[in-house]
Amino acid sequence: MAQQIPVDPGAHAPDIEASDHLHVVAHDIAYKRLAIVNAAFIGAADVGDRGWVLVDAGMPGTAGAIRRAAAERFGERARPSAIVLTHGHADHIGAVLDLSHAWDVPVYAHHLEAPYLDGRASYPPPDAGVGGGLMSVVAKLFPRGPINLGARLHALPANGTVPPLPEWRWVHTPGHTPGHVSLFRPADRVLIAGDAFITTAQESVYAVATQREELHGPPMYYTQDWHAAAASVRRLDALAPELAVTGHGHAMRGPAMREALSRLARNFEQVAVPRDGRYVANPTTPDHGAYQ
Repeated sequence: MAQQIPVDPGAHAPDIEASDHLHVVAHDIAYKRLAIVNAAFIGAADVGDRGWVLVDAGMPGTAGAIRRAAAERFGERARPSAIVLTHGHADHIGAVLDLSHAWDVPVYAHHLEAPYLDGRASYPPPDAGVGGGLMSVVAKLFPRGPINLGARLHALPANGTVPPLPEWRWVHTPGHTPGHVSLFRPADRVLIAGDAFITTAQESVYAVATQREELHGPPMYYTQDWHAAAASVRRLDALAPELAVTGHGHAMRGPAMREALSRLARNFEQVAVPRDGRYVANPTTPDHGAYQ
């Protein structure tokens, strides 16, 4: 079983506003926990209709919860300008079909995720059982897709820009999936990491329930290429983020978080990679193009 990287409690990013539904961790950054996963909201509270962006779309059945959180944050009729997906796993795109239709918005993702989002391909089977927790055991029950977003799906621009967010850049962070991306704002070093690294032991039902704060590599049961995953964590560590919002677990900030991320990057093969499993020695790579 892989090991955790403990984090000083001071790294927890406290809410700056009281809310029943959202964790607001910066003036224009909020996230909501949807069962086992987070969705992020980029935009200040007063930006109004089409002034904000949703990053990831939660579990199946969470469209209502996301819409209520958006209404609380931005106003009853405030729609996003876009939905950006870090990747296409079911816990991150569960409500995207409903939301993109209801809000009439484009959905952006890396072109290597497109086959899983336009109906062409399903993800490979999970590495069920790695990590030693119940979540890993039940991973075989998770839907592998594909979904079909049709004309709403757009590839993120090759130059690293995020069309609705001029201050942000996307960073290709493959390994968990071929086209996984993280979002980074250089001006204040805010990172939305998706599942490139996470802040809870996602394999454990207990850890998921308690949200005990630790830095981990991507969820083991659905990571396809561990060599690429290690390189991705090192790429994010080099950015020295000040605030990190991850796909699973609490947001973290500051020197303690950066030190934990650096330890994870330095020791990734020892602490994050399972000892065995179907994708450790034989990673899957996309047959529809090389990593870019």
